[in-house]
Amino acid sequence: METIRPATRRNATGPLRRLLWQREVPRPAPARRFWAYLGLLALLGLVGLGFAAAEYLENNRELPGIVIAIIAAGSVLPVAVCARWPVMAWRIAAPMMFLGVINAAPAEPWPWNPVQILGFLVVLGRLTFTQDPGVAAGATLVSLVPVFLYPKSANAGGAAVLLIAIATVGNIVYRLRRTRERVAEQEELTEAERAKRSVLEERARIAREMHDVVAHHMSMIAVRAETAPYRVTDLPASAQEELATIATAARAALTDMRRLLGALRAEDGEAPTMPQPGVADLDDLVTTARAAGVDVTLTAVDLAGVPGTVGLAAYRIMQEALANAARHAPGGPVTIDARGFADRLELTVRNKRTGPSAPGGGHGLIGMRERAALLGGELTAGPDGSDFVVQATLPFGKASA
Repeated sequence: METIRPATRRNATGPLRRLLWQREVPRPAPARRFWAYLGLLALLGLVGLGFAAAEYLENNRELPGIVIAIIAAGSVLPVAVCARWPVMAWRIAAPMMFLGVINAAPAEPWPWNPVQILGFLVVLGRLTFTQDPGVAAGATLVSLVPVFLYPKSANAGGAAVLLIAIATVGNIVYRLRRTRERVAEQEELTEAERAKRSVLEERARIAREMHDVVAHHMSMIAVRAETAPYRVTDLPASAQEELATIATAARAALTDMRRLLGALRAEDGEAPTMPQPGVADLDDLVTTARAAGVDVTLTAVDLAGVPGTVGLAAYRIMQEALANAARHAPGGPVTIDARGFADRLELTVRNKRTGPSAPGGGHGLIGMRERAALLGGELTAGPDGSDFVVQATLPFGKASA
């Protein structure tokens, strides 16, 4: 019970604190220039009304000039403030309702000058239009005190009804506006959830197709390569070794595909838990390519400080370039030069064109360029004399951000 009571007391006094002393967050300023011009004209009008209030007080009351100036300024200043600080405007206008009755003449219909009365109604309406019902109710109740305290012959009951009516209308407008805002927020959240669900469904569909088609065929390749020595008799040792290499490569491809399928099916930015390849795995990639019959020479310089994202991109680009070289220029030598600098990694893959190559039409080059672009780098690929060269520049900026 001791821990609940302070929280309940804070909830009960929250509107009172926001009304009387808590710092107010200003309302947003108008964005259009038209409203700025209109505000300037309104300010000039308030200056004129301030002089009118001073003249009224000078003609009807016996007051020092400084007191007349204070009451006249206090009659219009809250109206100028209430556009962006409605609570602050009320904090100024409410004490002025007690100060503005000084030396009120018996002949005056109300103990306040007409400008102050109209200005206070504007301030109260603005506050109830912009603040929650608790703050509006507190301001209305406090505002009723001088209405019943000071007028003698005037209709205090009618004035009280007017204040309550203004507060009621303002509260209705406030609730309608808040309802529209909440509906708009809910629609925005619903649209975002709908878009997210569509993306997840598309990713799940792609993962399903990859699993049912590509993974199935890769698994069959691995199984057939592993069981070939038992199904086909009299295979030479070299053929059995080649089949074992094919089976190992197929199993590695299946492992990479499972990692990719996990990333596609992940929700809310969940990252795959399996480690991604990088520059430390380039030697293994070269070893695998050599086992497949590709004549590869790798030169790697200053790669220790390469970020993981850049290393992954370099690994995938080099993997695709080696696959293209084996497919389009079988038997030709391939040289790879990977060099790390202070702010970038430069990768060059060069292979000899050995004659007619296999038909293209895939998306390998497009994928390599996209990987480089994601890091803010660039990639070029094309013939250079008798060679085909892939050059990539991968900066570290986006990878380390």
